[in-house]
Amino acid sequence: MASKRDDGSTLVAENRKARHEYFITDSWEAGVALLGSEVKSLRVGQSNITESYASFEDGGLWLINAYIAEYKGAALFQHEPRRKRKLLLHAGELKKMKLAIERKGMTLVPLELYFNAKGIAKLKIGLAEGKKLHDKREDAAKRDWDRQRARLMREKG
Repeated sequence: MASKRDDGSTLVAENRKARHEYFITDSWEAGVALLGSEVKSLRVGQSNITESYASFEDGGLWLINAYIAEYKGAALFQHEPRRKRKLLLHAGELKKMKLAIERKGMTLVPLELYFNAKGIAKLKIGLAEGKKLHDKREDAAKRDWDRQRARLMREKG
């Protein structure tokens, strides 16, 4: 279900696995070209971006494999749940992303899908570099230590 945030935006879907699997170096807010039934389905909170990614194809940036469920109220004009959706960004931002992907071998990962304060669907995408197994273990050990340190501080007063 969609949840309201302090800044007036409404979170629809979040990719929590992305921060575990990747180092996120930079992020951008992109508009998403959606159909009417897709917007209504998002307002109900029926979407998943965990397995999706962004890719440069046909001269633009596209969101691929994002799931937005069919809207039950749209009888005639249903959409394909996993269709490609165009992402809307400024030309300078697109150029910067494309250079980083080509040069450094990074990837674009969707982080959050939300409605901003004006009610417009936005996607936060991050420029990401894959983590190795030892990086994931380091993160887990750091999390455990932070948790244990907080517990010790609470016990000591």
